Amino acid sequence: MTPDLSQLTIASARKHLDAGDFSAVDLAQASLDVIKQKDADIHAFLEVFDDVLEQATHADEMIKAGKSQQLTGIPLALKDNMLIKGKRVSAGSKILEGYVAPHDSTLAVKLKEQGAVIVGRTNMDEFAMGSSTEQSAYGPTKNPLDTSRVPGGSSGGSAAAVLMNAVLGSFGSDTGGSIRQPAALCGIVGLKPTYGSVSRHGLIALGSSLDIIGPFAKTVEDTTMLFEAIKGKDWHDTTTVDETSHPSVTPSPKRIGVPRKFLEENKLADDVQADFDAALQRLTDLGYELVDVELPNVHYSVPTYYVVLPAEASSNLARFDGIKYPSSPVGHDEQAGLIENYSKVRGAGFGPEPRRRIMIGTYVLSSGYYDAYYNRANAVRRAITKDFTDAWKQCDAVVTPTTAGPAFKMGEKMNDPVAMYLEDIFTVSSNLTGMPAISVPSGTVVRDGVNLPLGLQIIAPHMGEKSIFEIGKKFENK
Repeated sequence: MTPDLSQLTIASARKHLDAGDFSAVDLAQASLDVIKQKDADIHAFLEVFDDVLEQATHADEMIKAGKSQQLTGIPLALKDNMLIKGKRVSAGSKILEGYVAPHDSTLAVKLKEQGAVIVGRTNMDEFAMGSSTEQSAYGPTKNPLDTSRVPGGSSGGSAAAVLMNAVLGSFGSDTGGSIRQPAALCGIVGLKPTYGSVSRHGLIALGSSLDIIGPFAKTVEDTTMLFEAIKGKDWHDTTTVDETSHPSVTPSPKRIGVPRKFLEENKLADDVQADFDAALQRLTDLGYELVDVELPNVHYSVPTYYVVLPAEASSNLARFDGIKYPSSPVGHDEQAGLIENYSKVRGAGFGPEPRRRIMIGTYVLSSGYYDAYYNRANAVRRAITKDFTDAWKQCDAVVTPTTAGPAFKMGEKMNDPVAMYLEDIFTVSSNLTGMPAISVPSGTVVRDGVNLPLGLQIIAPHMGEKSIFEIGKKFENK
């Protein structure tokens, strides 16, 4: 049997691999063939690793020895901000061009232990700053459904890699919607887990209180398998949570909240609204009770996020100064002063969006504005968290559209940062609160004669992944 990735999921590939219908090497070669055929047009990958077949051979040895695990032999891809020892990692930026990871991220360690085949590193907005993957220093990624449109961002390369059937699953990072938004625009499943449920060790930081690693896949079942493989306490990351002392929310949710007032404030196009209404009807048909919930402060999520995130980013990106990471494109000038070297390296190495956010972040953290902006934003962040905590007294999950519309045209929002930031209108609250959320395909709308996908976002209380997996599985199978 010759494997066809377009006809496989992780779950079905697992059965075929264990039954010997094809080998991990066969599956890896099929992945490489798809990339060779399609990626010149899509640009989902920044690098395809040269040891893919070697990894697959090791996976076949594990299977033959009876040591097969859920992801053994499964071709996967990682966003270009996750460290793999001995492999280049750039976070989509020229300032890290040529940098080689000195150690494995915890994610990479867990995938290697499982015997997964890591095919390559995927394109991304520079330092995960963007919603379209147009901000990559190495060129944009295109949406495989319509190459005139974006795949979303900042994890657009990881989403496109799954959509074009180059891999069966991938990983991105989500700071304000960077997994869920591209999942919606590409018509696949994307999970932002509970903050602290997955280790951030070896993830190049953007906003440390917001970042989380999560999976992309074709189905909720596959997404669940990927999450189960990577979650857990990690001594390298003190923000990770121990499930034994922080038990997950009981599954079998029955009531689903709908923040209708918030949705009315952010009026959707008629066909997008119709898709969401149809999704609500499907949930009702599945036996869920829909209840209206009030989230009075959630409309402040985007402005709050764009104070907190730049502040944390300006601090995290301060380490990239041309000295600690000498592989930067502009060498250190021994004759120049320190400030001159900083300016030279950072000016050449950072693109326009990192520069913009570093400047905003430095401003809101400055002594004269710290209380007026940063402290106030954190107070609003706590109020938004309380809104959701109060909502859980009425319902087991909350649903919204993942995005306000389908994939937009390349270049359409590049010169309008506010319009780009508003792509996160429905997603950022989950990062501010740390609560898990998933995007599942909900339907399509037509733009320029092309059917483009939309997503339904399902949000649950902390550690409520089982609840959103249950709802998502029923919804996708309805």
